[in-house]
This record gives sequence, C-alpha cells and structure tokens, in this order.
Amino acid sequence: MKLIECVPNFSEGRRAEVVQEIVGAITAVQGIRVLDRSSDASHNRSVITFVGDPMAVKKAAFTAAQKAAELIDMEQHRGEHPRMGATDVIPLIPVSGVSMEDCIALARELGREIGEKLQIPVYLYEEAAALPERKNLAAVRRGEYEGLKKAIEKPHRHPDFGPLRLHPTAGATAVGARPPLIAYNINLDSSDVNIARKIARSIRGSNGGYPSIKALGVLIKESNRAQVTINVCNYRHVPLSRIFETVKSEAARYGVGVSGSEVIGLLPMEALLDAAAFYLRLQDFHPGQVLEKRLMEGEKEGR
Repeated sequence: MKLIECVPNFSEGRRAEVVQEIVGAITAVQGIRVLDRSSDASHNRSVITFVGDPMAVKKAAFTAAQKAAELIDMEQHRGEHPRMGATDVIPLIPVSGVSMEDCIALARELGREIGEKLQIPVYLYEEAAALPERKNLAAVRRGEYEGLKKAIEKPHRHPDFGPLRLHPTAGATAVGARPPLIAYNINLDSSDVNIARKIARSIRGSNGGYPSIKALGVLIKESNRAQVTINVCNYRHVPLSRIFETVKSEAARYGVGVSGSEVIGLLPMEALLDAAAFYLRLQDFHPGQVLEKRLMEGEKEGR
C-alpha cells in the first residue's frame, strides 16, 4: 500500500469551529484518515495529521489550504509561534510504498497547484527545496508574515510558485518533504522567557547545539510559564531523553526547574521506547519485548 503522512500546520488555535471546518474539508476526501489534531491557544496554531495514498493526500492538502484561506485572516493573527500564512506549512512524509523522491515530486506538484489556483505564494523547503538556502524552514519563514510583505519583492525571496506578493489574507505557504519530525515542548518553572530563549539557543543546531534540533523560547500566557519549544528533526540522532536532560541541566544553571514536557501530534513508537529504556536503565532491552509491537508484527506476518 502506498501511504503518505501529511502534517499541515494552520495559523488558528483559538476558534474551534474554524479548525473543525478545516478538518471537515480533509476528511471529505475519499481515502483519507485523520490520525490526530492538536490546537494551542497561546501559539494560536493547529496541527492536523492525516494519511492516505499520494493522490488523496495531495487533494486533501489542497482542499485544506483552500478552506484555511477562506477562514483565516493573517492581518488579525497573533500568536507565539513563528508563521507566515493561514496554512503555514505542509510537510509530506513517506510511510510505506513510497520513497522520499515520490514525496518531493508530490510536494512540488501540490505547491504549484496552490500557487496557481489559490494565488498563494509557495516556498518549497526541506528535501523538496529548489534552492539549498531554503531547505531550512526557519530561513524560508524569516520575518514572518509581516516581514515577508516587503521581503517577497526581493529576487532572493521570490516564491517558487504563485504571485510575487502575499495573499491579502492567507499570506504564504511552505510545502515540503521530510522524514518524521517530533514537535516536543519542555515547560519551565518560571515565567522568565529570556531563560527559555537562552536554553533554546544552547541546544539549537544552528547555534552549535545538537544537529537536527530547532528550538525557540516562548511564554505560554495561559499558565504564565516559559517554554522551550523544539522540533526534533531526527530522533535517531538526538533522542528525547538527551534533549530533556540537557534542557533540565541548562535550566538548573539559572536556578529554574522543569515542570513537564509535551508532544504535539504523533511520534514514532521507537522514540518513546528509547526514552523508556534510558530512564528505566533497561539492560539488553529490544523493541520486540513490547507486547503491542510483537502483536503488530504477527499481524503483518499473517497477511
């Protein structure tokens, strides 16, 4: 079975009815299964995870971007998370029966369609990037929605598809292909966002920290707590346990503790098993010892 995972991020996390309409547009496409949805009011952002065959995923992603453009006005949007559009980012992830090259080709087809039919400028990023300097999403999104209004006019910031101006309400969208990513946040026992920013800088790959780690320090207004919000781009290179322990150690330097952590959306089972083996100090542990994993393997063998 050819299966692709799509995890679009939308710049709306406060109006549940808007998010529900976007989810409805996705589920209306035959062959699509929504696996998870998560909204955050402080970030003012929602993440929806769905899977399907390549053509169904492409149609669902386009329909979702179209619906978001109708319902979200970036002129009114404010939130803690960096963003440049109503549908801020659409990553495609190979699951089974498809290669990364297949996802790259599909991302470029989808990007062109959004640019031409919806008149939303589209930037290709990660593995689908047409330019090496656009592989990093942070570079694509630099300046966010407000800054991109003028920056898009400069030749080096021209989009890959669509008009050379932001959509009046939907802004711009990034479309790409990538391996599985874990959105992982660690909350501090402090409201000092400067501490979170210092910690984020210390672990971020672009500042000499862990490769494959992107991080920011933000303030969660609902709890009045600082948060280190992290994208783990390759959990095999940098396991969650190492990230957590590093953040805890860095926080201790400032006399601050860690109150907890959270995962946004879905993550591979392997990432949690690695953390369990670390904290339980399991010896000679292997994933085959997990009951559910052994059952799933048996089901596959019986097909």
